[in-house]
Amino acid sequence: MKQGNKIRFAVIGCGHIGKRHAEMITRDEGAELVALCDIRTKGELEVDIYTVPFFQSLEDLLNSGLDIDVINICTPNGLHAPMAIRAIETGHHVVIEKPMALTLPDAEKVVYTSLKYCKQVFCVMQNRYSPPSVWIKEMVESGKLGKIYMVQLNCYWNRDERYYKAGGWHGDAALDGGTLFTQFSHFIDIMYWLFGDICNIQARFADFNHKDLTAFEDSGFVNFQFVNGGMGCLNYSTSVWNKNMESSMLVVAENGSVKIGGQYMNEVEYCHIKNYEMPELAPTNPGNDYGPYKGSAQNHNFVIRNVVNVLSGSAAITTNVLEGMKVVDIVQRIYALK
Repeated sequence: MKQGNKIRFAVIGCGHIGKRHAEMITRDEGAELVALCDIRTKGELEVDIYTVPFFQSLEDLLNSGLDIDVINICTPNGLHAPMAIRAIETGHHVVIEKPMALTLPDAEKVVYTSLKYCKQVFCVMQNRYSPPSVWIKEMVESGKLGKIYMVQLNCYWNRDERYYKAGGWHGDAALDGGTLFTQFSHFIDIMYWLFGDICNIQARFADFNHKDLTAFEDSGFVNFQFVNGGMGCLNYSTSVWNKNMESSMLVVAENGSVKIGGQYMNEVEYCHIKNYEMPELAPTNPGNDYGPYKGSAQNHNFVIRNVVNVLSGSAAITTNVLEGMKVVDIVQRIYALK
């Protein structure tokens, strides 16, 4: 592991999220951006502010001879697993944007390759870093809530023709994978992180206003039981008119109830727990602003900091490859009911 030297990053995929990665790398004192890669040109992407080598294929990047520690994979979902495997095989640690793969076998191949080549895989699940998430994690783990009875996750977002543009990868079955993968996998991650695995899944899906925009559902009701006890449901839609409505989590437990809400699960809206007074939490970062549509909280700086800390030997990984694989597994089991 590196001591004292900066961790050298290359970013592949320079869309909205890739640019965010590049920005956070350049801002982190322990990190250095050494290359960018995308099939589009530098001019099209408007990344001229970065005076680093630019490549138009992963192979060109890998064959460049550049000294790279970490490759951040910010390409369409369907490319995450094969690109991660190729990067690991050529001696790099990887940061994989959500989801790490679109199928469990592909996710398992990433895990297998990382173990074989002794390389770290960091999965981007930025919602774990927001103050309400950190707080509720402590409440669950400390036992202050007692037994978990019910968990309700609501994700109601707007994704219309401003997002699902003709000719883009969003909405494509092979590259996108579905609403739960692209839009809401980080909420499933939070649920798994807090309450563990699910079983006895039942689901209903609908495609209300995206029939001409996507190759998959835009809405669904999913209910299940937690392996650790209690029951839950996930209600989601991208059919909300004009702008995001909310993403929220409601928990009913033995010793009290909590609701975390707001557009990005960024505020504790209700907290009534036996012998407990709610502390004041630090403010949550604003949501990613993509112009006509909005995304989840801007916490990629924490992701890059964690990578630097782990590879410098001073911290544990925040979202490991097995947790990333588990999210893929859960989404796949839900989608198996279509």
